[in-house]
Amino acid sequence: MKKLIMVALVGVILLSVVFSGCAAAAKAFTEPSQAINTGVNQEFTIALGSNISTGYSWQVAYDEKALNLVEETYKEQDNTGKQIVGSAGTEYFTFKALSKGETKVTFTYQRPWEQPSAQDQTAVFTIKVK
Repeated sequence: MKKLIMVALVGVILLSVVFSGCAAAAKAFTEPSQAINTGVNQEFTIALGSNISTGYSWQVAYDEKALNLVEETYKEQDNTGKQIVGSAGTEYFTFKALSKGETKVTFTYQRPWEQPSAQDQTAVFTIKVK
């Protein structure tokens, strides 16, 4: 009887480990034309191609009363962990919606120490919080 209980317990543990890795990752929004609909206290992520090794990165502007920037990360495409000059990657911005309504998040791709210019690439996402 003890052996049967032990086998069942090990089976349950193995199944829980296997299925915990199968949870779907949250969708990252990549295009400003994509609708971002979310709820209060819900998180969403915006992902933008970047190349921070050149000094350029996405600078973000948003209404701090409507959204909270939870996390900002960068991942290289080659996953080596080394920053290779000229190597592309992706910047991820995870926000939490704080209040109902519609707001915008504006990203500007520039070197943070340089003054904004008309040539800077921008991306504006519209967020609808219900």
